[in-house]
Amino acid sequence: MKVLIVGSGGREHAIAWSVAKSDKVDKIYCAPGNAGIGEYAECVPIGAMEFDKLVSFAKEKEIDLTIVGMDDPLVGGIVDAFEAEGLRVFGPRANAAIIEGSKAFSKDLMKKYKIPTAAYENFDSKEEALAYLETCKMPIVLKADGLALGKGVLICNTIEEAREGVKTIMEEKKFGDAGNRMVIEEFMTGREVSVLAFCDGKTIKCMTSAQDHKRAKDGDQGLNTGGMGTFSPSPFYTKEVEEFCEKYIYQPTIDAMAAEGRPFTGVLFTGLMITEDGPKVLEYNARFGDPEAQVVLPRMKNDIIEVVEACVDGRLDEIDLQFEDNAAVCVVLASDGYPVSYEKGFLISGLENFKDREGYYCFHAGSKRTEEGIVTNGGRVLGVTAKGADLKDARKKAYEATEWISFDNKYMRHDIGKAIDEA
Repeated sequence: MKVLIVGSGGREHAIAWSVAKSDKVDKIYCAPGNAGIGEYAECVPIGAMEFDKLVSFAKEKEIDLTIVGMDDPLVGGIVDAFEAEGLRVFGPRANAAIIEGSKAFSKDLMKKYKIPTAAYENFDSKEEALAYLETCKMPIVLKADGLALGKGVLICNTIEEAREGVKTIMEEKKFGDAGNRMVIEEFMTGREVSVLAFCDGKTIKCMTSAQDHKRAKDGDQGLNTGGMGTFSPSPFYTKEVEEFCEKYIYQPTIDAMAAEGRPFTGVLFTGLMITEDGPKVLEYNARFGDPEAQVVLPRMKNDIIEVVEACVDGRLDEIDLQFEDNAAVCVVLASDGYPVSYEKGFLISGLENFKDREGYYCFHAGSKRTEEGIVTNGGRVLGVTAKGADLKDARKKAYEATEWISFDNKYMRHDIGKAIDEA
């Protein structure tokens, strides 16, 4: 069969790698792709938001299945566009992708269906938000309602910071139209855990757990990013926590979406906070996480195409989802200055060191092939991933592998998975 993957980041590279392992697949295309994805797929110069061109391409090439990796096209309705033309596509329709596209929607959904989450209020005006802040205990969390590349969340420790944060989001529009509306919610403490799950609208099958590191600098300092590294599984996601989440969070979320006339098919990403009062939902995403996919997919035993097709066909209950009894750690190699400003176009050397090395992976996030070779082409450049017998072993191997790669202005955090040592 022929498969089209939509996206260009490390997540899409991990998906392409996973799809390439399937005996069911003869040909992979990726739009627009990147230099690393080109190892497994034919990259085509069509943007992820160019729905008409993507639909035409899928028809012309007789694509059997399209997998959408990115949030923007999902929220924008790419699945609806493909389905309208009778094309098989994996991902939630726009009316279900809103669970990520609007934080206000997802918070209201959780409140209505009694899914555990932080106390909150939604605001359409700066004045109302500022007035509400005067009644809040600090610290407080401010969230731009819409999509903001994983960066639209501000944690404010003082009322002054919170007031500035409201202005940043709603007046200065730092996150663009995502800040036309905002959510103010209580600050929760505990361990963060990410759980990705396959869904077919009624059945949900959870993947192994992971934990992301959002802040740019060591010690969880600096600005929020799209993710500087991750590890899987999380030692804090115990069997007890898992059973609670299955009963009170995951299945109730899928049931709630169905009850609202928004059946969710695709990958549901649940960001959790394991608090003293039990697990609570931080946020939902409507697709594979990035870089969570880079540690979860290498540990999955199943043929990804069999699982995806079961989701599309509404028979996910037939799938026995299995993961290896090991661990994986991903360290993101970024361009120094990310996520604010950075230079790109620097030659990357050492990529050949990953070829034919069992348990080591180098997923491209921001790279481009030129006549001189592969160069940096983004803030997050590569995701260096390694599997190990346990988390400490995987972490040691991942950091050793980061030394195999060189490029000017290479930057990374040095404490990815440090929480492992405290578990």
